[in-house]
Amino acid sequence: MLDLSDVRRYGNIELLARQLVEGFITGLHQSPFHGFSVEFAEHRLYNTGESTRHMDWKVFAKTDRLYTKRYEEETNLRCHLLLDASASMYYPVPGYGKITFGIMAAAALAYLLQKQRDVVALTTFSEDIDVQTPMKSTATHIHEIFLRLQHLLAQPPATHRTDVPGVLHRMAGQMHRRSLVVLLSDMFGQQDRLPELFAALHHLRHQRHEVLLFHITDRRTEADFSFENRPYEFIDLETSQRLRLHPAEVQQHYRQQMQAYEQELRLRCSQYRIDFVEADIARGFDPVLSAWLAKRARMR
Repeated sequence: MLDLSDVRRYGNIELLARQLVEGFITGLHQSPFHGFSVEFAEHRLYNTGESTRHMDWKVFAKTDRLYTKRYEEETNLRCHLLLDASASMYYPVPGYGKITFGIMAAAALAYLLQKQRDVVALTTFSEDIDVQTPMKSTATHIHEIFLRLQHLLAQPPATHRTDVPGVLHRMAGQMHRRSLVVLLSDMFGQQDRLPELFAALHHLRHQRHEVLLFHITDRRTEADFSFENRPYEFIDLETSQRLRLHPAEVQQHYRQQMQAYEQELRLRCSQYRIDFVEADIARGFDPVLSAWLAKRARMR
């Protein structure tokens, strides 16, 4: 499993993304997901009576045997990677775990998409859209995405809040062709804006976009509120509000509130047929890549 501290120590996003994906693909072995080798092309023998639409005539010229491209139809996927880069994503420190995890997850997905010749765009956001690349599938374009992510990795911690609903509405207004929207966010600060958030998600689904939401968390502290048995001063990274308390005094109430929030998110996502995936930074990237492969398989 890739250690998040290694990401900032070595800093080569492109190299780490390639190693991460290739290691994951190697581990699949007899997985039901066909066509996800590091190289795109996968062929099968032509059966008499099939359409010749996907015939590979170059292979026929070399081998005098008829083959069809097995997953030619999969090259049409359009994917928008939306990465939350607000202040709360720079927790926990040191290491800025959630934003580091989000950067590597976006890089790995971009690498997978390009290897399958899918079309991809990267958008980073906080209160507003910060960076937005065009929608392309070329190696040069993917390299540009890696550079954008590399630059984000090197930036000091952000100070902006998150406006997930506003950004999703803007993106929905820009996307005129059916796409897969992959949202990587801790969804921090949305508890009091659930109607707005669900309206924005419904906006995307109403326009027939598929949505895959990765809820990035440091689950041990953010969901379970597991801290040492001593007083702490907690600082809200997006508002700078400070609160002194003993974790044991509020742990039960905190867990109940977080469980209710997550349950509401899951319920609404299920109603809108949105894939909701818990992405605990302590569990590594396999759950992210597995969920993406499953989603892509269903979109064939």
